[in-house]
Amino acid sequence: MKKPSSKIREEIARLQEQLKAAETREAERIGRIALKAGLGDIDIDEVELQVALEDVAKRFRGGKPSSTGRRGAGESVSDNGQTATVPSGAASGSNGEA
Repeated sequence: MKKPSSKIREEIARLQEQLKAAETREAERIGRIALKAGLGDIDIDEVELQVALEDVAKRFRGGKPSSTGRRGAGESVSDNGQTATVPSGAASGSNGEA
């Protein structure tokens, strides 16, 4: 049986809230760990920090870290290898927490 569009919209809204809550939990967890590691005291550009953290993620996923050490400002390579523009502040999460 097909769902009416209103039910699908309600389900999408519910899932978006679940996603937002999950991202907040993940950001808070990673932020606490980063602060314990001393990243809060380092004076570094957000793009450089994001690149370094992407390299750490690749390392734990079994990939090879980038050799350049820095990508173009405001750019990030997604899991599928395509370059995507990252808005200012995106590296710290949608709620502004690191």
